[in-house]
Amino acid sequence: MGTLPAVPRTLRADLWTMAADPLPRMNGPRWLARLPHVLVVVLAMLMVYGSGQDPMIRVLAMLLAAALVVAMFRPIPAWWASTVIMVIGAPIVDHPPASWDVPGHGGMSFPWSIYLIALQAGVLFLLALRVRPRVVAETFGITILAGLACVHFINPSIGPGEVVLAIPVVVTVLAVGALMGIGVVLRGERVARTRLFRQQQLTAAERARRTVLEERNRIARELHDVVAHHMSMISIQAQVAPHLVKDPPEELKENLAGIRQNAVEALTELRRVLGVLRSPDAPPDAPQPTLDRLAELAGSVRGAGLILTIETMGEPRPLSPGVELSAFRIIQEALSNAMRHAPGAAVHVKIGYRTDALAIQITNAEPDRPPSPSAGPGHGLLGMRERTVMLGGELTAGRTPDGGYEVTATLPAKDTP
Repeated sequence: MGTLPAVPRTLRADLWTMAADPLPRMNGPRWLARLPHVLVVVLAMLMVYGSGQDPMIRVLAMLLAAALVVAMFRPIPAWWASTVIMVIGAPIVDHPPASWDVPGHGGMSFPWSIYLIALQAGVLFLLALRVRPRVVAETFGITILAGLACVHFINPSIGPGEVVLAIPVVVTVLAVGALMGIGVVLRGERVARTRLFRQQQLTAAERARRTVLEERNRIARELHDVVAHHMSMISIQAQVAPHLVKDPPEELKENLAGIRQNAVEALTELRRVLGVLRSPDAPPDAPQPTLDRLAELAGSVRGAGLILTIETMGEPRPLSPGVELSAFRIIQEALSNAMRHAPGAAVHVKIGYRTDALAIQITNAEPDRPPSPSAGPGHGLLGMRERTVMLGGELTAGRTPDGGYEVTATLPAKDTP
């Protein structure tokens, strides 16, 4: 009993609306996008043309055709309009002769021609393509009840039971119901595809965000090792400094002791952070590579079959550990990508020491054979970009005119005192 009072509210919420819900375009070429809309307009015109010479029926057909066109954009208002036209038109048109015999009651007339019924069914089909199945069931039920009432109104001698069981009525109801059922199925497939597409977009965005976080996490772990090394040096130097001065004053001892204590506390906190950042399978603490190990890296990749040349421009000089580490990793990732995606191609690495920057250029020629299938997209280029952005530098990557690939990075770098 508690659900009955909610029925009028549900019907009002579902059916008393002027909301626009346009029929979507088709996927494909531009000329094909509006094909469904064109077909609906053509169908409406054909139904009007074939509705006959009766002026009243022709007017009703034109009104229903207009409702059919409106149903492509506002299905619920179009359905209301077509239902009202159906109910008003039933008693005012000239009814055709009785077309179906009902035993004991004589013939039964129908107030609408096949063209008017087709237009009404078209409105219901377009509605089923756009609204929820519950709303489809509500509009179908109201339409059938209104139609049965109209048939009974113009055939008062025939009881409601005989009207419902008449073969033409049953066939019409089943045909319209099947047409709306097809609309519901098509809408369900479209909604499922839309949800799948959105989920794929969200998954791709989440994957990209996770990839960025993983790369930043890896960079943070490496930089942590660099910072921890410097903090350890500060602590050791602060501990040794008093012994390098003869009779150091108490104030100097206290200051150096404070420096050492702060360095030890900072190092302890850094190790705690490292424990959070480091993955379970991460290797133990090890010195982070610098450009001094570039020759070792070159020997390793040459041993794997890569044709590599390295050119250094400018006077090499010590740089900050962060720049040295990032430069080494960028070169390492670029060489790895060249081996993976450009098999057999020669690679040239150019390192330029500028006054205020370190310029890196890694160029590979066109591969001499197709690369092996990859298990999935890598993170190499993303990691290079993250390292460059972290230092305030610039990175570009793309194809070269001769079919190769080039990565160029500029890292701000000042001399290390």
